[in-house]
Amino acid sequence: MLEKPNIQNSEIIACLRDEYGLNISEISFLPIGADMNTAVFRADTDDGAAYFVKLRGGLFDEMTIIVPKLLHEQRITSIIAPLSTRTQQLWADLDKYKVAVFPFIEGRDGYETDLLDRHWVELGLAFKALHTAQLPTTITNRIQQEQYSDKWRQLVRQFLVRVEEGPFVDGVAAELAAFLKSRNQEIRALVQRAEDLAGVMQTQATPLVLCHADIHAGNVFIANDQHLYLVDWDTLTMAPKERDLMYVGGGQFVNARSAEEEERLFYQGYGQTEANPVGLAYYRYERIVQDIAAYCEQLLLSDEGGEDRPNSLRQLTGQFGPNGVIALAYRSEQFLPERYRAKS
Repeated sequence: MLEKPNIQNSEIIACLRDEYGLNISEISFLPIGADMNTAVFRADTDDGAAYFVKLRGGLFDEMTIIVPKLLHEQRITSIIAPLSTRTQQLWADLDKYKVAVFPFIEGRDGYETDLLDRHWVELGLAFKALHTAQLPTTITNRIQQEQYSDKWRQLVRQFLVRVEEGPFVDGVAAELAAFLKSRNQEIRALVQRAEDLAGVMQTQATPLVLCHADIHAGNVFIANDQHLYLVDWDTLTMAPKERDLMYVGGGQFVNARSAEEEERLFYQGYGQTEANPVGLAYYRYERIVQDIAAYCEQLLLSDEGGEDRPNSLRQLTGQFGPNGVIALAYRSEQFLPERYRAKS
């Protein structure tokens, strides 16, 4: 969220005092992230300590806070654990928000700084730890399970019809509508590829592992001491490991490395594994479709969001660039068995 939500700093300070026992001297909104349901703040205490405060609106999945805490307790050092409240809860309620508090770590995300070679290796180690983590079934049964749902594909098809009907008064919405119309045929083909490959995945008995499911550059954080962290667990899912592995070499990071170089360094940390090329291709296509649907929901169904709106439009249109995620999804086709490749 790039613009501060309609909530007073004094309300957040009071919540942190009453629920966490923190005496906050200063709090500031941090304009980061594309999630319109999430706002984050830095809170500084009288004694010089700093905390990262996350306000989550909309749907709230308890597992997205509980599981990182459990993983941190298993000594997975790439995870920042949430703090407990005075009553030993992992979040507090504040109006329509759930509040979670973490130690504030100085550093930059993967959009702000290029990952070093060592960071790619550490990323592989972090993924391996995540995918092999042992959690009780009482927890894993409560985590979202991969269903290969057609929700996003159906939404994109509906939006492609909607933009033809128009008009859109809001400037950003009108610009998005024009862009979608100009790319109608290509977008429909992307949707169809995701659907075809989802059908293949549904026929394959693929083990499910714990996946972060949203490891783009903004969710990889490099601390000032160069330690790597995985952040933002709102998409936690039990899925085939390719749900996470697709991000490596998939155009999700801002750096000068080729897809092959990303993969070479990453698998030094992750170790040898048989990655299912169908799964990698499916998740790359499906992520593109999901992004298109989410941006359409944000920009076509509302005129709210302020500076988030043009930023979202730029992020969407950028995916269609010559080296963007769509081009790299097409690259995945060459690694598929012949019978599963897109028909020209």
